[in-house]
Amino acid sequence: MTFARVALFAAAFVAVAVVSLFPSAGSEKVALSVAIDGAIGPASSRQLKEALDAAARRDAAVLILQLDTPGGLVTSMREMIADILASPVPVIGYVAPAGGHAASAGTYILYATHVAVMAPGTNLGAATPVEIGGLPSLPGGDKGDQKGGGDQKGGGDQKGGGDQKETGGRPAGDAMMAKVTNDAVALIRSLAELRGRNGDWGEKAVREAASLSANAALQEHVIDFVARDTTELLQLADGRTVDVAGKKVVLATKGLPVETLEPGWFIQLLSVITDPNTAVILMLVGVYGIVFEFTSPGAVAPGVIGTICLVLGLYALDLLPINYTGLALMLLGVVFLIIEAFNPTVVLGLGGVAAFLFGAAMLLRVEGPGFAVSWAIIGPAAALTLGLALLSGTYLWAARRNPPRVGGEAMRGQPAEILDWQGGEGHVLALGERWRAKADEPVAAGDSVEVTDISDLVLTVRRRDAGRNGARQ
Repeated sequence: MTFARVALFAAAFVAVAVVSLFPSAGSEKVALSVAIDGAIGPASSRQLKEALDAAARRDAAVLILQLDTPGGLVTSMREMIADILASPVPVIGYVAPAGGHAASAGTYILYATHVAVMAPGTNLGAATPVEIGGLPSLPGGDKGDQKGGGDQKGGGDQKGGGDQKETGGRPAGDAMMAKVTNDAVALIRSLAELRGRNGDWGEKAVREAASLSANAALQEHVIDFVARDTTELLQLADGRTVDVAGKKVVLATKGLPVETLEPGWFIQLLSVITDPNTAVILMLVGVYGIVFEFTSPGAVAPGVIGTICLVLGLYALDLLPINYTGLALMLLGVVFLIIEAFNPTVVLGLGGVAAFLFGAAMLLRVEGPGFAVSWAIIGPAAALTLGLALLSGTYLWAARRNPPRVGGEAMRGQPAEILDWQGGEGHVLALGERWRAKADEPVAAGDSVEVTDISDLVLTVRRRDAGRNGARQ
């Protein structure tokens, strides 16, 4: 009986080992799907990385990357492209649903996928890099002076940036923008060569901000086919040969079940806090929470909330391509305004607002759709900060002008009553307390006097009617 139990245990152990070593032997292949909806940023990059890890871990047949994005940050876009190119699982880029688009950074990502697909009623393109650095334009400032590099025709007129024509009295692009544009062209051409797609149109999308509908993209050999839904997509992708991490793989996707990967709480949090405007607000709340905690020790709540917000704001800014000079100017402006609140000088207040606004204007080194500092947020934040500083300064100035209410200074002018008196000294009752007192004029017990000075806990008093008579004279 014991031998039978041991044999049964050994058989179970071997079965478990076989299943762990060959998990795919008894598991059905699936197609995983992840949706990138909105601006491309750190949250999108993290979401795709986790989806690719899950697809590799579960040995999925394909990963469907559904795109509906206006573009985003170049840094996050390049991270996503690198992850797709290194993925051991084929990635199918799918621009959907109808009415969606893969603009700017989305176009590069679609070019990088192993199979590119679009739903009817979608579009892609407009991949011209946006301006780097500088101060953001005020409303109504730029009206068609720069049209996304549209005046650059295939780069043939560019000779080191010196022969560029002028539009509206200024160059169409400086040397830095020429470098960025040429780098973007090289990237999209390399992706087109890798996946066998139309590199000429990709360059046109970068230099001239060209766009295509789904059917036009199919005719231009930018995408592989058009599909109405994921079922049709898997059917049309079946049997295609793709290059996955240097190996030729034949897709077997027909009839596969599709499982959607939902973003976790951390990715949702990232998508909120990595908005530059949200990060700036978190920083302000954090700084003022800590300031209120120092000015009112023991309140606890302002310090806890402020610290959490400050850490979240710094973490978000660390994930974004920020200009540290701009961040330093913003923090310097806040410090000036805090000093202005405790020591009103007006100069510090105005300087603090100016430093804060200049810092916010140059905070981001690279701006993209969904990742730009908004004056509608920064302006009111600066005004509110200045208002708090002025309000605090007003209260402090009023407190300075009011008579003291504690200590020896507060005793001057207080009424008192003589309790006992002998010679030039005695005791008086002032503010409900018994004090030693002296006077330079004759007084007697029961007289009403007022305090004129205090020295070493001894009050100097005088008759109240004498004080009034002296005031009349």
